[in-house]
Amino acid sequence: MPGRSGDKKMVGSQSIKKRIAVIGGGITGLSAAFYLQKACRDRGISAQISLFEAETRLGGKIDTEVHDGFVMEKGPDSFLARKQAGVQLVKELGLENDLVRNHTGQAYILHQGKLIPIPEGAVMGIPTRLSPFVTTPLFSLTGKLRAAGDLFLPRHATDTDLSVGRFFRDRLGDEVVNHLIEPLLSGIYAGDIDQLSLQATFPQFAQMEQKYRSLILGLKQTRPRTKGNQKPLGMFLTLKKGLKSLVAALEQQLHDVSIQKGIRLGQIVQENTGYTITFQDGHKDQADLIVMAVPHAVVEKAFPRHGFLQHRRDVPSTSVATVLLAYNEEAVRIPYEGTGFVVPRREPATITACTWTHKKWPHTAPKGKALLRCYVGRAGDDAIVDEPDDVIIKRVTKDLQHVMGIRSSPIFSRITRWKQAMPQYIVGHADWLRSLETQLRTRLPSVFLAGSSYRGIGLPDCIQQGKQAAEQVMQSLDETSPLG
Repeated sequence: MPGRSGDKKMVGSQSIKKRIAVIGGGITGLSAAFYLQKACRDRGISAQISLFEAETRLGGKIDTEVHDGFVMEKGPDSFLARKQAGVQLVKELGLENDLVRNHTGQAYILHQGKLIPIPEGAVMGIPTRLSPFVTTPLFSLTGKLRAAGDLFLPRHATDTDLSVGRFFRDRLGDEVVNHLIEPLLSGIYAGDIDQLSLQATFPQFAQMEQKYRSLILGLKQTRPRTKGNQKPLGMFLTLKKGLKSLVAALEQQLHDVSIQKGIRLGQIVQENTGYTITFQDGHKDQADLIVMAVPHAVVEKAFPRHGFLQHRRDVPSTSVATVLLAYNEEAVRIPYEGTGFVVPRREPATITACTWTHKKWPHTAPKGKALLRCYVGRAGDDAIVDEPDDVIIKRVTKDLQHVMGIRSSPIFSRITRWKQAMPQYIVGHADWLRSLETQLRTRLPSVFLAGSSYRGIGLPDCIQQGKQAAEQVMQSLDETSPLG
């Protein structure tokens, strides 16, 4: 049938015993399928593994375009090196020699129309060094004195999930949050930090407060120290040929998985003998176990009879767009030693951040060329994403002219829209997730949820969730096996 590819295959030489369906071919679903294949091979388990993807390509938000020597990421451009799930998968796929670490440099904040360096020693906006914080023009004297209150304030209670904004405002004051912490943290989730759950997004800060009481003292104690004038290593990794090469390697190595693209999910019905999966083209498939590696809204629609899956809708997902602009290098004279800047909500600008990609990732642009990556759209203010391309380009280049003095038109541009693509982990998310998973175990015991709707939106988070879903499937097989 159109859009379907791949033959059904078995693991091992035994007859097929279990049918495992992975719904979603983004990085989460691909990781789940990869680790399911690996576990079945390692343990000699016979299973039929099928992966279904609604689009005609795999990778989800990962999308790399290579053009005239530019390597352009339209979705995520890298992953955190400290989260081992990403590095581990790259190594298991044999791509470790393609890993590239980002070049480090000063990051900036747009403040009253000018780029101001983020104070040296600040970690996610939290000061750890006195002199740079005292001398920065980002804050008034009153704001600086208020931030120092963190050294004396008591801990928060441990039994309440606070918003990210409330937590940092309590500890450091509104001025530091509005001018520095908000643009740094909200850029990760494209969210409103006064609604985002601290426990679901940045639990390490809550844990640090409980251990050290003061965030400033805690970070001074735990921050890695460099020797002498040694430049710190970049925190991010990517692949020389783009993250799309990670997707390609996964697809090539899923030898025991039937990959079916261009087939959009309809509904899933629980039967006595498993699950019947109906697709929108009328095709039906059967499965004994299912990994749902799709946005939670898709899960809700797939199981309309199960009201416990319904999620609150008072804080919708945010739409964002990535705007890539290529220039001749002489047209982009950046008088800053750095890699880009972020924009606080209160600044009169369309862009929310700009990365000087050719400086952060030199391999992404040919010699003599420059590549800028700008972002538009944020929680409560994402109408720009629906504007035509020429309107977005006009407003973005106007911002760049004002901030950086760029007057030349780009050689070319690329705009990628991600509609309702950024899930919002609002206050109470962790409690909702615990309740959801408890009910899932009893009411849909052979269905496993994974992906950015649940436990992190970064690539390593999604890879880890895919791996954990595979482990849960294997545990379920052990529990139901007549030999177990």
